[in-house]
Amino acid sequence: MKETIQKLSADGKGFLAVDESTPTIASRLSSVGINSTSKNRHAYRHTIFSADGLDKYISGIILFDETIRNYETIAPLLDSNMILGIKVDKGAKPYDSDGGKLTEGLDGLSERLKEYKKLEVKFTKWRAVLRIEDTDACIIANAWTLARYAKKCQLEGLVPIVEPEILMDGEHDISQSSYVTRKVLHHVFDALYYEGVDLEHIILKPNMILSGYSSVARAKSAEVAELTIECLKRSVPPAVPMVAFLSGGQADEEAISNLNQINKINSPWYTSFSFGRSLQSGALRLWSQGKNFEAKEWIVNRAKGCGQAARGIL
Repeated sequence: MKETIQKLSADGKGFLAVDESTPTIASRLSSVGINSTSKNRHAYRHTIFSADGLDKYISGIILFDETIRNYETIAPLLDSNMILGIKVDKGAKPYDSDGGKLTEGLDGLSERLKEYKKLEVKFTKWRAVLRIEDTDACIIANAWTLARYAKKCQLEGLVPIVEPEILMDGEHDISQSSYVTRKVLHHVFDALYYEGVDLEHIILKPNMILSGYSSVARAKSAEVAELTIECLKRSVPPAVPMVAFLSGGQADEEAISNLNQINKINSPWYTSFSFGRSLQSGALRLWSQGKNFEAKEWIVNRAKGCGQAARGIL
């Protein structure tokens, strides 16, 4: 796991998240006028996976179960320097009467992990989906589920990405985002401690500290960066080697600008990115028009920009 962590946290590199579930990829393909058939999903993914130079800026790629099982689709990845990862949760399901959700998938997880290891997987991802207004009970349930997932992965020699995402939908201000994120991270690391998870061999994938997307006065990048690092310093042990931020519902350029500002502030972690839509939006549009070369060029250029933001030099 130590070697995997070192490769994944290489300076100026981050994650490409291509782990969209079948309904999600269907929605994204539909948005550009493409039917979500297995043939089309393969064609799109193979196009971006074979983009020359992508591995200069992407250290790890997070895949979906369908993708990892199609050798033809992932063949370009096996010939690159990118490390294969896999989404292993089974999605968030209703948890309480207040609208909270709990991510499922612990049943049979150890067996699935053993199978994925045979498919060259080196790391995994599990996403907890939380809201600003969620109850403490919902937060704690998700924290312990994340911890148990992480422990199972480490027992199999796989590096877990721990993703407690707080959705930024709503009118709340940035101080409320900071308060809730600190509370969530406190419970997550409390659970990780009691489960005996080795913090040196995990990657944290949190949300940035943002104003609610419907807020009348949304904070600018400088304030986002300051409060994000402040929140992490109060909540995340320095033993964690890498923090790979998710983009959430941010506009593509906003997420990259915020990451760039975050990396202008000193912190004990390598702070990078784990983006999906932000790294693919233009490539998907160009591919749908039959412009495969341009799609590959676009995703490499976008990955380069994200890599520069991970260094704070954009």
